[in-house]
Amino acid sequence: MNEWLDELADLSAANDPAVIVTVAAVRGSAPREPGAKMIVSASETIGTIGGGQLEHECARLAAAMLGANEPPSIRRFPLGSAMGQCCGGVVEILFEPVDYGLPTWLAELRAVHGQRLPAVLVTGIGEHGGKFVVTPDNVYGPDPGGLPDPVLAATRVLLQGGRQAERHDAYLLEPIRGSDFNIAVFGAGHVGTAVIEVLSRLDCNIRWIDSRRNIFRRPPPNVRAIESADPPLEVAAMPPGSCYLVMTHSHALDFEICTRILGRDDFAYCGLIGSVSKGRRFEKRLRAEGISDDALARLTCPIGVAGISGKKPAEIAIATVAELLLVRDRGAAQAGIVLPSNVRPFSQR
Repeated sequence: MNEWLDELADLSAANDPAVIVTVAAVRGSAPREPGAKMIVSASETIGTIGGGQLEHECARLAAAMLGANEPPSIRRFPLGSAMGQCCGGVVEILFEPVDYGLPTWLAELRAVHGQRLPAVLVTGIGEHGGKFVVTPDNVYGPDPGGLPDPVLAATRVLLQGGRQAERHDAYLLEPIRGSDFNIAVFGAGHVGTAVIEVLSRLDCNIRWIDSRRNIFRRPPPNVRAIESADPPLEVAAMPPGSCYLVMTHSHALDFEICTRILGRDDFAYCGLIGSVSKGRRFEKRLRAEGISDDALARLTCPIGVAGISGKKPAEIAIATVAELLLVRDRGAAQAGIVLPSNVRPFSQR
């Protein structure tokens, strides 16, 4: 997630010195992937690089750098011998003080990100110091022509769809792009609200749809709440590869929404809240509407990972979002995307 851009901008606007702490490289087992970061200021720590003792030590070191006018530096942490952690891997951490005022690179990166353009943030380390923002068409930085050709070529590869940061000699390359994990949640009842509370903390794009007036009280800032007189029409607004959760107040409305979703051949997941018997009734009716057996086989009802039988909204929400994450990671594995070492792709239901 890229909320750190706004968090750092807010600190800079307040002339509050901070240190960006980034996982630059990992060898072996580690709690977080390259590119994971936190921001340390005098009053708070934002984000996480994981790892308990590793994070505690890095936060302490970063706090000592605040206002000290130190250059960026990389430190190496063997997790077993130095941190007493069972992971046993080695992590390299980049510490970058940001003292006062909005850095030029941050302003440029936020502008590019606000236009929904993919970008790669390139950080030079040591004598190669400096930060560059590379987009498909431009290079922004202290010396736009100063990036070595192999590094620039690597950024071009990442711009094609890479999501995990990479280390290239004395440069750290971090893809900065919007999420392609698109989810439509139909229904703002108790379960729908609980699902949104969990989903809103993930790196995803959420459209929350309901037909009832004034049903949305305080949707999270990263959720687009849509009060629609005809919710089934919102199915067409979703991009290919989207996930859908259908949990409205009306079975008739659920049925019409599912008909629209299953009529598309490009959805990643269609989940319908309800019992096994509801799923069977819907399947019979949908078949009568001409929905193919292949599409019906992709309708999930009940929703949620197997083995969780609780019916409280929070329990259903956790089980359902877990299932969505499995779908997401299955898609990443099928697309050949390398997942972080601590993520297991969904291989079989």
